[in-house]
Amino acid sequence: MEKFEELIQGTTPVLVDYFATWCGPCKMMHPVLEELKKQLGEKIKIIKIDIDTPPNRPNVAKYGIQSVPTLILFKEGKL
Repeated sequence: MEKFEELIQGTTPVLVDYFATWCGPCKMMHPVLEELKKQLGEKIKIIKIDIDTPPNRPNVAKYGIQSVPTLILFKEGKL
């Protein structure tokens, strides 16, 4: 979680994709996010967080993730 907090504090926008491996719409988002990264390059960071992975659960709870896919954009620690 500390690394996540450090990452979202930067000046580069960070798009966080909260997903689950069983989620059909999450799978459909993958190519969209790849294309976005291709277009924006180093102007954005995109990270994926699996809501079902135990180490990720505090992060999921902290940001109130209740459904997937959920996308949150952070810049300098702000939503």
